[in-house]
Amino acid sequence: MTLSPTLALAMTLMHYPSVTPEDAGCQSVIAERLVQLGFNVTHLPAGNVHNLWAERGTEGPLFVFAGHTDVVPTGDATNWKTPPFEPTIIDDVLYGRGAQDMKGALAAMIIAAETYIKKNPNHPGRIGFLITSGEEGFEYANGTPVVVDYLQKQAETIDWCIVGEPSSHQKVGDTLRNGRRGSLKGFLTVHGVQGHVAYPELARNPIHMILPALDELTSLSWDKGNGYFPPTIFQIANINAGTGEVNVIPAELKTSFSFRYSTELTAEKIEEQFTAVLDKHRVNYTLTWELSGKPFLTKPGELIAAVNAATQMVTGITPQLSTGGGTSDARFIAPMGAQVIELGTTNDKIHQMNESVKIEELETLTQIYEQILVNLLDKKTGET
Repeated sequence: MTLSPTLALAMTLMHYPSVTPEDAGCQSVIAERLVQLGFNVTHLPAGNVHNLWAERGTEGPLFVFAGHTDVVPTGDATNWKTPPFEPTIIDDVLYGRGAQDMKGALAAMIIAAETYIKKNPNHPGRIGFLITSGEEGFEYANGTPVVVDYLQKQAETIDWCIVGEPSSHQKVGDTLRNGRRGSLKGFLTVHGVQGHVAYPELARNPIHMILPALDELTSLSWDKGNGYFPPTIFQIANINAGTGEVNVIPAELKTSFSFRYSTELTAEKIEEQFTAVLDKHRVNYTLTWELSGKPFLTKPGELIAAVNAATQMVTGITPQLSTGGGTSDARFIAPMGAQVIELGTTNDKIHQMNESVKIEELETLTQIYEQILVNLLDKKTGET
């Protein structure tokens, strides 16, 4: 079987066991390809994370492809039908960790840029690549935020950015993610007084103390959402209390929870309303917060128009806009003032054992990415 450039590169990248936060050599392969195309490449490691910034061109608007080389752990590799880091083709489907999330999209981005640049060696505007190995794990702060900080110190501005996360549902291009909800986590400790269950008057049960407050918090309507976002949701993830003995009132209760919130709210408003409920119920507590990302939204404009036109040209599909799902590194890029959308392969096998992608999806995605470059950069030339 003759491998297309996109398929060959995807399989090369998938050979590297880049379990987060490891890059395992993927960015060296990418850097070599980009240098050959005339990109200036800067490596920006931080902690255990490898980061890469590459840019071609010296003036004009900046279009950026963004993505990550790290993947989630494989789980028990013996439960895979093929070895997770030995990419295998079966019936026109590519199997292996990273096929959908997101080494397939990385390969499509690079080949699209190669093809466009070979046709347009003196292309207008600038093309950039922002690549990290810190997207999937706990070291995300050493990933894309490090590159964003570097760019801001260089007074660099990104005009348009496509993050290659697997956004599509049934067919490539059927869904564009033009925003994400904010993610706010909370870690609450309720302080009681330990004692014997037979003498509750000598103790204070933190479980009893928090239950009315949690009941109110879970029944609150935090907002109604808006035309782009669904209503804010509050979910309790864990509750732990007790010594293991049934005759002991525990001294404390610990619970963790998460908000996924719309642009109708801010983290500060959520925190204020949350603590007001605790105080109303006279809960004795300590509380810490972790803001994983603020909500962002790219409204219809140049980027979405260019992506819609490219997708319609290549596939005949009119993409649907969505702000659903979890978080992505787009949350760090959008505050730079960039128009940002997520566009990648289908997402039905991400993070699963036997992760896979249809080969035709990679070819389709490559064509869409190339046409987006044409629609944005060549259009700007026509205007000047």
